[in-house]
Formats: sequence, C-alpha cells, structure tokens
Amino acid sequence: MTGRQDIDLKDYIRHIPDFPKPGILFYDISTLMRNPDAWQIAMGRLTRQIAPLQPDLLAAVESRGFLTAAPIADRMGCGMLMLRKSGKLPGQTIAHTYDLEYGSDTLEIQADAVKPGQRVVVMDDLLATGGTLAASIALLRKAGAEVVGASVLVELTGLGGRDKLDTTVTSLLSYED
Repeated sequence: MTGRQDIDLKDYIRHIPDFPKPGILFYDISTLMRNPDAWQIAMGRLTRQIAPLQPDLLAAVESRGFLTAAPIADRMGCGMLMLRKSGKLPGQTIAHTYDLEYGSDTLEIQADAVKPGQRVVVMDDLLATGGTLAASIALLRKAGAEVVGASVLVELTGLGGRDKLDTTVTSLLSYED
C-alpha cells in the first residue's frame, strides 16, 4: 500500500451493475469496510471534513448511515442519533413522511433525541437524488435541531441531489453517474 495520504479510496468501492434493479449501478461500500487500512483512512478523512462544522450530534440515516456515523461520533466525542423507518424506535417519536420516485416513505426519531438548537450533521452512505437526506434535514429541524451539514461517503453528482439540500454538504468520494 502506498502512503496513507496517497491511497485512492475509489479503488475499494465495488461497482455492481443492475442492482437492486436493472439500469442501476450500485456502489458497494462493503469492500471498503472489509479493508481495515482503507476503512480507517476513510473514517479519518470524513472526520476531518465534519470536524469544522462542530456538531453536538451526528444523525445517522438507516441503515448504512449508522456505519459511518458511529465510528466518527466516537472519534469526535459527540453523540449520535438514529433516523429510522417508521415503527422501529421505542418510545414517543417524531415522524416525517416524504415522497419517493414510486410512493412515499417515513423517517422517525425519538422525540427526546435532540435538544432545541443542538448542532447536528446528518450522515448517510450515499447521496443520489437527495430525497432521503432532504427528508432527514426536515425531520431534524422539526425536532428543533440546527442542521449544520450533511455528510456522505459517496456522492453521485450527476443526479443533482446536493441541489435539494439547503445546508453544507461534504462527500468523501464523488462519481458523475
């Protein structure tokens, strides 16, 4: 392996055509996660991108957002909350329903997960069309959070998802398609 700063993390992302349906090119981060050196480097680089935003909490979008938010919250010494699909969290929740290409979906957080004004960065593995991250930001604001950014491991820039987000967006890797 070359020096840690010279490593190209794209070399560790597997591309799977026609998954989960024909015409979709899936960017598989499991191959990155399996390589301990590449994974450590990826988490370090993401941490450096997020740190200037000075979050109190990282909000992880179910489920692959959990994979990046947990180790980064640990590194930064901040808290983490989970944004989950409807019915998966115990106790009182706050919900936000949003439109998908075909239908709708609902995200929830626990009602006491955010104190009003807490600085939050929302995290997911991938930014494509931006619908899920936009819904996550709306939900967090409904709960009283100050959303100071969104962070993803992979961004598909050609799909314009960043344009739907009215906050700072950082991505570790970007692809045109």
